[in-house]
Amino acid sequence: MAFFMSWEDNYRLWQAADLTQDLQAELTEMAKDQNQLVEAFTQPMAFGTAGMRGVMQPGINAMNIYTVRQATEGLAQFMDQLEPAKKAAGVAISYDSRYHSQEFAFAAAGVLGAHGIKSFVFDSLRPTPELSFTVRHLKTYAGIMITASHNPKQYNGYKIYGSDGGQMPPEEVDQIVAYIEKVTDLFSVKSLTQPQLRDAKLLQLIGEDLDQAYLAELATITIRPDLIKKVASELSLVYSPLHGTGKMLYDRVFRTAGLTQVAVVPEQAVLDPEFATTLFPNPEFPQAFELAEQLGKNVKADLLIATDPDADRLGAAVRQPNGDYHLLTGNQIAALMVNYILAAKQAMNQLPADGCIVKSIVSSEFATKVAANYGIETRNVLTGFKYIGEQIEQMETTGQGHFLFGFEESYGYLVKSFVRDKDAMQASVMLAEVAAYYREQGKTMYDGLQELFEKYGYFQERTVSFDFPGLSGQETMANVMAAFREQPVQAVDGVAVTTTEDYLHQTKTLSDGTVTELNLPQADVLKYYLADETWIAVRPSGTEPKIKLYFGVVGKSVEASQAKIDAYQAALAPRFKN
Repeated sequence: MAFFMSWEDNYRLWQAADLTQDLQAELTEMAKDQNQLVEAFTQPMAFGTAGMRGVMQPGINAMNIYTVRQATEGLAQFMDQLEPAKKAAGVAISYDSRYHSQEFAFAAAGVLGAHGIKSFVFDSLRPTPELSFTVRHLKTYAGIMITASHNPKQYNGYKIYGSDGGQMPPEEVDQIVAYIEKVTDLFSVKSLTQPQLRDAKLLQLIGEDLDQAYLAELATITIRPDLIKKVASELSLVYSPLHGTGKMLYDRVFRTAGLTQVAVVPEQAVLDPEFATTLFPNPEFPQAFELAEQLGKNVKADLLIATDPDADRLGAAVRQPNGDYHLLTGNQIAALMVNYILAAKQAMNQLPADGCIVKSIVSSEFATKVAANYGIETRNVLTGFKYIGEQIEQMETTGQGHFLFGFEESYGYLVKSFVRDKDAMQASVMLAEVAAYYREQGKTMYDGLQELFEKYGYFQERTVSFDFPGLSGQETMANVMAAFREQPVQAVDGVAVTTTEDYLHQTKTLSDGTVTELNLPQADVLKYYLADETWIAVRPSGTEPKIKLYFGVVGKSVEASQAKIDAYQAALAPRFKN
């Protein structure tokens, strides 16, 4: 199958192929919609540093068993070129609760096995952070996670992890993609069955053994176990796994931390690939918390926690004085955790002089200001948790710097480095400890957030997405980004831009024309700093056909900050018309 063929030719090849029964039925249904056929058969799905993600359906631009085999064949051919010891280390594989996730996981193992590569596959679904941990614990060469994270039910995805437990670095991904692109016949990829894999000792099921090892590390997250023990009987939490992998471990995670009053949202503790209780299983959306809020009011919970289906992202809501719940932003959650971690470590004389937190360039300066108050450095990296993982690796290798916390505004946090990706299980424990910290003082986390606002300023952030669907979407997105560079932003709503950072050209340009070099990797991102401490960033998504516009402001009140963002958004929105 050659991808430069017309969509009609590709479609005819799929019609003639011996497809699985479900895909054959879907292909017949797709014949009624030519637009859907054009989308599915014109060009292959992009495979980037975050892997691939798409709608589950037939086609070269979709998630199905054939595109999963194709991607795995690319990884296997790449591993064939490694020195024998690295290839023999094998690949760890996990998956979430979505349709076909387990099927895709064992399909990947079958392709690897055909190349003599051993797979360590979980016996049932497990969180993405546990997969990251497993790669490190078993010292495998790579890891595969089958998940579409917080996307709607029709999506699935495929992520590759490197030997450090972080997502595979761009250099290796580029080489893997080159091999993937050579696999032009998706239907001839060799694959072994599970019995064949077991007979050849190329498949090892894992589960409770890795759970116990991961849970042992999670038991070290709490800084002050005495604090949790002191308020455990009165600190009430509500947890929702949003129909996903968090269900597998949450009970033991919380009990190990000493948290005894944890109620789970029963309707959302069902492993349901339909995500029946929420349109979007995304813990940043208020709708995902509706059932948690109902239960929270019944049990008078101090804190509501929800994790996305693969349990790498965490969202939270805190009780307000009137009994209603306030949904925290990812940046506010990070600021609260940073403040507690640094305060607790300082009180115990455990705050290292060379400590630092790491965050993405599109995350708030709120936590940066908090950290600076404790004399702690903040390092900025490109979006993608693998870059936070690289900083951790650098610190541990050179001995320069001591990792204390990492986060992205998109609800991803890491407390300890035994995982090298965002870890909602770690974050759940730490956020509960923060709640205990305020409970001991007779306060709520909402009170704590107001205290931080009053001390550091009213930081507010917003992310706006502009969608560019269809085959022309990528071209339109490229044109929008090109226009930003050809017609530089010099002021927004009358406020001057003092500095422009272009991560594609790796330049930092001041308003007086001075240009210096940026020392971060190349990426298609523009970031503007305004005269009033505002920052604005423009960045195409790495997994979806959209451009994201980020705002970070600080003001003397919530209202003043929101007014700033509204004005800046209105001023820039016309640039995204397609």
